[in-house]
Amino acid sequence: MMPLPGEERLFAAVSEATCRALREAEIALPGDVLAAIRKAADLETETVARNELANILENIVLAGDRGLPLCQDTGVPVVYVSLPSSVPFTQTLYDGIADGVRTATREIPLRPNVVSPLDRKNSGDNTGPGMPAIHVRPGKSFTITVLPKGAGAENMSRSAMLLPTEREKIPRFVAETMLQAGGRPCPPVVLGVGIGGTFDSVAALAKEALLEPITTMDPFEQRLCNAVNSLGIGPMGLGGKTTALAVKVKMAACHTASLPVAVNVQCWAARRATVEVRW
Repeated sequence: MMPLPGEERLFAAVSEATCRALREAEIALPGDVLAAIRKAADLETETVARNELANILENIVLAGDRGLPLCQDTGVPVVYVSLPSSVPFTQTLYDGIADGVRTATREIPLRPNVVSPLDRKNSGDNTGPGMPAIHVRPGKSFTITVLPKGAGAENMSRSAMLLPTEREKIPRFVAETMLQAGGRPCPPVVLGVGIGGTFDSVAALAKEALLEPITTMDPFEQRLCNAVNSLGIGPMGLGGKTTALAVKVKMAACHTASLPVAVNVQCWAARRATVEVRW
């Protein structure tokens, strides 16, 4: 769609920022994720696992040197917008983001992954009804954050509506999610865990948790991470000490009679990038 009269500058700025964020996210890992992979490589004692981590690190270097995506599955575009009150919240914002995704698909380039759910017709430009997935929140600064999400990890994600008396089942549910996933999501993974909210919002919490830095974990997150690493799945599912680089948790209040839990699985290429929109 064409931008509203007077909003051409906003459209262009949002499009440019979206494309720039996607380029950064697809080609280079965030520093905290790279540091976690290097640490896992230093601590690993199994030969096969060490080789797999070395391959991952070499892949990261080659992607940066050649300006190419880290993975052939460049994912689907998930976008988080921080919007100050000075910026108009109109359709132009959504249209600018979609335009940025189309530009990124052509120029980076990105694999066209977005299809119609039933007839599987490919749009060819990574846009379509409900895609890119866009989440808007109020904020002090105007930023675009992208979280490209590949299917290998996304397909392994799970949610459950536990009872309030089943709080102690949360670590088991998280570990079972990874046990069922095995090597399919290309471990070592980062797990985003949502707790609370409602049936729909708990999945959003789990995905938003993947935006958090993985430099540190609180005691509960570390407990969940230890449970996952005790499975011994290891890099690429071939065994080893590190199955999860980190587990990050986001919580929300919930109904007194329910305890929603969700796990959003992210592969070793835990891609995310934030760009400030200047217009």
